[in-house]
Formats: sequence, structure tokens, C-alpha cells
Amino acid sequence: MIEATQRQAGIAACLFAGTAVLAGAFATHALRDRLAPEAIAIWHTAVDYQFWHALALLGLACLSRQVAPTTLRLALRAFVAGIILFSGSLYALSLGAPRWIGTLTPFGGLAFLVGWVCLLVFLVRSRIH
Repeated sequence: MIEATQRQAGIAACLFAGTAVLAGAFATHALRDRLAPEAIAIWHTAVDYQFWHALALLGLACLSRQVAPTTLRLALRAFVAGIILFSGSLYALSLGAPRWIGTLTPFGGLAFLVGWVCLLVFLVRSRIH
């Protein structure tokens, strides 16, 4: 039986990885001639971070046990928040959102760091059986 955190992390991984692929293709085919090169570069940074952290979520899904420890549940939430805040703010900025949206980006980066620290804590505490 799949555990709730494992299921949530797997679903989030699939959704964020799939939308990262769509966002990358959208930039390449629909935005390339409409946005300045700097805006396209910002968009691609958002896609990169979204995809890498979708893979991290997939890893979380594989690490979850019958009952996931608090550190994995927190990592899941932190990675999702990071993708939404970091990548979401960069997507918005590249499309011309007000510059204040950029104040959200560092909070997304901090959420990513929290997720990685939680994953590290989980792995350090884990016992090999």
C-alpha cells in the first residue's frame, strides 16, 4: 500500500515535471519571437529549477516508507512551495509582471534550501538495514 506522502510526492513530481516540459516547449516555440533574450533566459532558469526539483520530488516518493517521517513531509512541502514561488515568480517576471513579484523569488530559493536540508536530515538519521 502506498503511503500518503509517497503518493503526494509522486503526483507532484509528475505534474511539475510535465509542466516544466510544456513550459520549455512553450518558450521555444511560442515565446521565442515575442520576448527579449533576457526574458527568455529568465524563463529557462524557471524551467530548469522546476524540473530539477520535480526530480527531487520523485526521489522523495521513492524514499518514503510506510509512514513518512516529518522531515520528508516537510521536504515535500518545501519543494512544492519553492517551485511555486521561485519558478512561478520568474515565469511571471519574464512575461512582464511588476518588478515587486521578484521579491518572491528568494523565498522560493529559501524553500528549496529548506527542502534539501530536510532531505539531508532524513538521510543522516536513516539506518541501513
